[in-house]
Amino acid sequence: MSGTFDKFKGKAEEKIGEAKQKLGGATDDLGMQGEGVKDQAKGKLHQAEGEVKDRLDDVNDQS
Repeated sequence: MSGTFDKFKGKAEEKIGEAKQKLGGATDDLGMQGEGVKDQAKGKLHQAEGEVKDRLDDVNDQS
């Protein structure tokens, strides 16, 4: 269950990052575009963290 929250949070961060990147591109704001790329990377990292937690929970459940 602990990994579910991280995956959800990561997906939200990734989508926010995509929006910032698109907004920055539309307004020629390189800072906003960079922030969007950073947020997307953080989101993907949180999703991966959630996957690891879920797999560890599965392993612990099998023990």
